Amino acid sequence: MAHTKLDPIDRKILAELQGDGRMTNVELAKRVGISAPPCLRRVRTLEEAGFIRGYHADVDPRLLGFEVQVFAMVGLHSQAEADLVAFESLCRAWPLVRECHMLNGEIDFILKCVAPDLSSFQSFLTGQLTSAPNVASVRTSLVIRGAKDAPGVPFDVMEDRLSQSA
Repeated sequence: MAHTKLDPIDRKILAELQGDGRMTNVELAKRVGISAPPCLRRVRTLEEAGFIRGYHADVDPRLLGFEVQVFAMVGLHSQAEADLVAFESLCRAWPLVRECHMLNGEIDFILKCVAPDLSSFQSFLTGQLTSAPNVASVRTSLVIRGAKDAPGVPFDVMEDRLSQSA
């Protein structure tokens, strides 16, 4: 199911679930204008095709005691594929690293990290991240506050592009 093969109902289903993944199938079907059984079949097809990767609760890290959020910009000595894969594997194993993205440009990776306090982050930084194999440099930026944290994709932009190309 390439994105060009998604029909308007499939795109509406994805947009609605992205906004509220907890709604019942009956409510979803009502919102997208079809009956419940075909809606459920479409959701299962979207899941199987990988368009829906999972369902998650959006938890507040600060309310759970994770007061510190940091972005770490990491430069590596080597960008050979085996070295990139090895670093990504390390990132997946570090609990404080919540996101890891390989970038093009001056830095190789940006990591989004959370920690209960600055001391915990510093311990991770000096004890694990900077001392990891192949790590050449690490620059960090402490998040003061977030202004936007929108999940997924902007479906309205997709719909605008599709209507212009039709």
